[in-house]
Amino acid sequence: MNSILLIDDDQSLRRVTEYNLTKAGFAVKTAANGGQAIESFQHSLPDLVVTDVELGDMSGLDLLKRFKQEAPEVPVIIITAYGSIEMAVQAMHQGAFNFITKPFDRDTLILSCRKALEMHSLRIRTRSLSQEINRLTGVEGMETANTAMAELLHTALKVAESDATVLITGESGTGKEVLARLIHQHSSRKKEPFVAVNCAAIPATLIESELFGHVKGAFTGAVQNRQGRFQAAHHGTLFLDEIGELQPEMQVKFLRVLQEKQVEPVGSDRTETVDVRIIAATNRDLRLEISKGHFRDDLFYRLSVIPLHLPPLRDRREDIPALVAHFLKKHEAPPQVSFSQAALARLRSYHWPGNIRELQNVVERCVILRKNDTIAEKEILLSGRTSASDRFIPDIPPEGLSLEEVEKGLIVKALSISGGNRSEAARLLKIPRHVLIYRLEKFGLDV
Repeated sequence: MNSILLIDDDQSLRRVTEYNLTKAGFAVKTAANGGQAIESFQHSLPDLVVTDVELGDMSGLDLLKRFKQEAPEVPVIIITAYGSIEMAVQAMHQGAFNFITKPFDRDTLILSCRKALEMHSLRIRTRSLSQEINRLTGVEGMETANTAMAELLHTALKVAESDATVLITGESGTGKEVLARLIHQHSSRKKEPFVAVNCAAIPATLIESELFGHVKGAFTGAVQNRQGRFQAAHHGTLFLDEIGELQPEMQVKFLRVLQEKQVEPVGSDRTETVDVRIIAATNRDLRLEISKGHFRDDLFYRLSVIPLHLPPLRDRREDIPALVAHFLKKHEAPPQVSFSQAALARLRSYHWPGNIRELQNVVERCVILRKNDTIAEKEILLSGRTSASDRFIPDIPPEGLSLEEVEKGLIVKALSISGGNRSEAARLLKIPRHVLIYRLEKFGLDV
């Protein structure tokens, strides 16, 4: 049921309009003035706002402007007994969906509300579709301010133009599949399937059938022919995540497919030609696995024609604010929701063992559990421990940084937290009290 926030300082008219809208099937909340309307709007975002122009404490046009700043996607219908062409033009310029003058009949208002809500629904679907396209095509979360990451993306886009096999390495959660999708989306195969397989998630007894397919009767439970992932990705891209988990006997068969570009379904005596671009990924050190005898060196060299290494998030901290903004949109946080500067500073100081995936989880949790529109530092719950080296190393700008100013800043902050108690401040800074007093005198800090 669509929700409508109805704002009118005329009690009798407000009740009649509320009755008509409710009878038409809408969930209606009312407000008698601008202050009540703002409070209701911020507490629970409506699908539509219907407001009078003259509200006593503020103008409906001012209210329209504020609502459009906070949630531009919510349509607003303006109602007034003082209608004029100039006011209508002003309201429409400020983003009003429609402008209705009093007196109006019930059907006119209801029809206008339904049209506004249809538009609102269409915008939501369009936004969701756009987000899904971004997710599937691999373009989300790839913007960067980090030099090394920018060079990597430049290389990836250049590689996309070829059919060369790519091996993406990096820690878990760094975005290896996103990078693989980005390469596919910018390749000549972008209109063909992108098929992803997590080699670690498939039992060793089923991996051959999963990759190459099987024929009916090949084994117990094979009640019909089934194509494998290679056949499903024909003319497209096959992404093999956690390639380091393949067992040695499967590595041999996989190598043969890469060399001959033919697969043999389980239980079949015939081969099928496949045209597939391979992108593999792993969080393991495959050279180390080769030295241990766990991974074939010939397969490694066949896979790593183009090696790409994704840096961990702790090595690209300058991207965290942009990633946070991206995840706020992804989890559909209202436009006014943001992280405080202190909260962002804490996110940038954390070592992120779970990388981008962990950051996404933290942002989602904060969006759900937030107390206000500005998410405070204390609301951030991190699963890992922040190391001392991570916690106290600020970013160094190109023009340099004064170590003395950093030290003075930490002392002032510790005294602020301790309420001016020097013993407590010294404890927070993990230095003796007399050392703190010496520093205060040295820096001329009269606190």
